[in-house]
Amino acid sequence: MAEILKRNKALSVNPLKASQPIGGSLATLGFNRAMPMLHGSQGCTAFAKVFFVRHFREPIPLQSTAMDQGSSVMGADENVREGIKNIAGKSRPSLITILTTGLAETQGCDVQRNVREFREANPEFADIAVVAVNTPDFTGSVETGYAATLTEIIRALVPDAKEAGTYPGKRKRQVTVLVSYMLTPGDLEALRDIFEQFQLRPVFVPDISDSLDGTLTEDDFSPVTIGGTPLSEMATLGDSLATIVIGPSLIKAAELLESKTGVPTYQIDHLYGLKGNDALITALAEISGNDVPERIERQRSQLQDAMLDTHFMLGQLRIAIAADADLLNAFVDLVQEMGAEVVAAVTSCNTPLLARIPIASIKIGDLEDMELIGRANRAQLVIGNSHAVDTAERLGTPILRAGFPLYDIIGGYQKTWIGYRGTRQTLFDLANLVINFSHEEIPVYRSVYGQKPASEMTELNSSKALSCH
Repeated sequence: MAEILKRNKALSVNPLKASQPIGGSLATLGFNRAMPMLHGSQGCTAFAKVFFVRHFREPIPLQSTAMDQGSSVMGADENVREGIKNIAGKSRPSLITILTTGLAETQGCDVQRNVREFREANPEFADIAVVAVNTPDFTGSVETGYAATLTEIIRALVPDAKEAGTYPGKRKRQVTVLVSYMLTPGDLEALRDIFEQFQLRPVFVPDISDSLDGTLTEDDFSPVTIGGTPLSEMATLGDSLATIVIGPSLIKAAELLESKTGVPTYQIDHLYGLKGNDALITALAEISGNDVPERIERQRSQLQDAMLDTHFMLGQLRIAIAADADLLNAFVDLVQEMGAEVVAAVTSCNTPLLARIPIASIKIGDLEDMELIGRANRAQLVIGNSHAVDTAERLGTPILRAGFPLYDIIGGYQKTWIGYRGTRQTLFDLANLVINFSHEEIPVYRSVYGQKPASEMTELNSSKALSCH
């Protein structure tokens, strides 16, 4: 439906995208006792770590193979093998992911072979899962890196049903949930509550609500993630009643999981807005065999009331959105439900989802592109991450901060966007931005008939002054 406008300049100005290795690291951080290792220079890893620390405001476990000039030219296979060995020996994680960067990919690395060589040379670490993923940062985005890493983790850690003796429905309440990068820790906590109201037990893959939710722990320091999806759960995914996939970017991962386990899949694009959440609730009622709880029915009614309350502010509002494809699609559906118009849509890279987003055109570009398109189309509000704040100021519009990274507000990583309650609050936030921002105010009108000519006013004032004497 949407026309995809390709890049037409040789550089990014005010870049929108975060790289694939960052997405791969985010997926890894959702598993318990995990450690992502970026195969590249120390600067690549330091840059990624800064993104995570500023967004989550937590210590982030992240390692590097520390490629230098020599290994970049002569080969860095030894860096990978020694890096895995050092992490395995010192930290004893349950999972190590090897994520390539642009430097390693340009050098011509073969990380899958490096992992095999490590296994042959170090059988004492056979209990530690090691997964290698190609995530060059000169292509894709945080979304594609996250999806690719999750796919490879499923490939490596989920056994085939015949070998493991699993079958769908063996665990009568368990539901596997593949979650997109766009879901925050707060979203996952709200989603868990929704599942439990249907007497279902969700297994989030991955689960950043347990590892990146800002919980204080008894340990002063941990070199690996604390919390997240235990690797032992991956062996049970074939026993689930169903698999719910949230986010079109995870379709490939979902197809792989279904082929390995035979568990039926329910595909849901997002959980923003009335229609998206209705799809989830319908699926949960079907899977569980239970009626929709009264509490959820009430939350739906509250959302409908909020839609009535806010449509005066949001109807026909001209909005500019900058986000990766899954999140872009979610916000387009949400604001269009309210009668708003998306006048500028910019994303970081081309994906199959873009073609079916119901707007006129989508630009593959950066925040400069959003600024130019938004100004030309008189955008009245911006939706984007913290990098888009300056863009909104230049456009003279308010901004709803959403996506990754959010570094100029406290608790942005924990905000709940999904579900009937999260959607309701998002509509209030949008409406308040419109109300509190001077937005095409109607100038004060002074009637010519209500004012006396200046000469008459002068005479009147003079007569008043004489009468006082």
